[in-house]
Amino acid sequence: QVQLVESGGGSVQAGGSLTLSCLVSGYDYITRLGWFRQSPGKEREGVAALYTHNDLPGYADSVKGRFTLSHDRAKNTLDLQMNSLKPDDTGIYYCAASPYYAGDFLSPSAYDHWWGQGTQVTVSS
Repeated sequence: QVQLVESGGGSVQAGGSLTLSCLVSGYDYITRLGWFRQSPGKEREGVAALYTHNDLPGYADSVKGRFTLSHDRAKNTLDLQMNSLKPDDTGIYYCAASPYYAGDFLSPSAYDHWWGQGTQVTVSS
């Protein structure tokens, strides 16, 4: 049974930092993990993701150089360090997992199995 529990959201001013953490259980079924976000009036989009066989992260262009994804296997967490936050980063951030390899690992459509409940990130100008 896969379970994903997010934590670490909050409110910050532009330029600030936050770290999101996703506690992961059920690794036997998971091939890839990612963070996604949904901003008001926008479709859900990929932020950062990795395949669990190599833990090499990929990032959306909008967050490259500002966000860092890491997989802490000792703690069973997928962590997203977010620096230089902008108001456009505001949204609900979700952790997701998939048992497959096919598809774009940064696309929400490639994660149709397991999602966390989401955590709110608000960046004010």
